[in-house]
Amino acid sequence: MPAKNEDEVVRKAPLFSALDDASAASLRASMNGIKISKGQVLFKEGDPGDKLFVVVEGKLKLGTSSGDGRENLLSILGPGDMFGELSLFDPGPRTATATAVVDSKLLALANDQVIGWVTAHPHVSLQLLKRLSQRLRRANDVLSDLVFADVPGRVAKAIIELGERFGTKKDDGLHVNHELTQEELAQLVGASRETVNKALADFASRGWVKLEPRAVIILDYERLVKRGR
Repeated sequence: MPAKNEDEVVRKAPLFSALDDASAASLRASMNGIKISKGQVLFKEGDPGDKLFVVVEGKLKLGTSSGDGRENLLSILGPGDMFGELSLFDPGPRTATATAVVDSKLLALANDQVIGWVTAHPHVSLQLLKRLSQRLRRANDVLSDLVFADVPGRVAKAIIELGERFGTKKDDGLHVNHELTQEELAQLVGASRETVNKALADFASRGWVKLEPRAVIILDYERLVKRGR
């Protein structure tokens, strides 16, 4: 029997959220569990897309690379997040590479099985369409930020978003264990590592954040939010 907290995490995924308890349990039983270690690649950009995944534990990063070797992070995924669903609606090669940031546990479902569940539970398709709409809105926001926002603003916004998803509130502030290297954080905001480090150092000097290895403590949430607008 899966742990209760794991059930709660999985039920947050769009594929499960529209199902009753019995249907959700049946769907989970039909999915394959996968464990991947830190740094392990789940699939590469260009690989055939034949499954969707739900994160049960850990963190993964989705990224793309250019012909000259430059890399860009599209998103960081955590418990309850679903990914790989684009191949369900538009079969084709993967559009990004998925890599474990830390040791992680996933559930996988083949596309032909997903089609069966959508056919039997039409309301599930609405949740999947909602998820795709959120991805499109997110892509539009990222494009807008790259055009109109300066690097410090993008850094502030990225920290806030990571804090909302992975932060833990403590007496001294919001602890955000994002597990990203400085280079990965720079890739996430689309800037050089040096420029991102300069922005973080400035935030720290102002008393807005405290920097730690692969983590940050947000000390002044409101000011950081304003800087990220």
